[in-house]
Amino acid sequence: MLKPSKLKVLSGAEPPSDYIVDSQVGFLMRVAMQRHTSIFMANMIEDLTQTQFAVMAKLHEVGPTSQNHLGRLVYLDAATIKGVVDRLGLRGFITTGADPTDRRRRAVSLTDKGTKVMDAAIRVASEISTKTLRPLTAEEQRTLTRLLKKIT
Repeated sequence: MLKPSKLKVLSGAEPPSDYIVDSQVGFLMRVAMQRHTSIFMANMIEDLTQTQFAVMAKLHEVGPTSQNHLGRLVYLDAATIKGVVDRLGLRGFITTGADPTDRRRRAVSLTDKGTKVMDAAIRVASEISTKTLRPLTAEEQRTLTRLLKKIT
């Protein structure tokens, strides 16, 4: 950890004297994410993690796609998407096979079991979103969603 005297040298300016962590965007986003994660984990079916759900939901949305492309679609690096695909495959939710558009690649797709799980999980995810956003008015919910999309 850097000592305060080192920070001054690195930043070239005095740190603000009125810095309050509880008012900082990163802190508030982390706390909001912790709240959402708690709601998600308490309600999601099949012990799906948020990452596993995102991967399966994207496959449900776009259909079979390469593992590399799938990772990009859900903002996961190559190593992470491989692990998620492997774990979901072991559970029988997804499978890999020949890519119909490029025989050199393998396509990842939902199995019948995975499709059934996703049909139910998507309904639950809607309820999770409702619970997460419950403290906000409908207009505040639309504004928050619009602003989050703007910064991602």
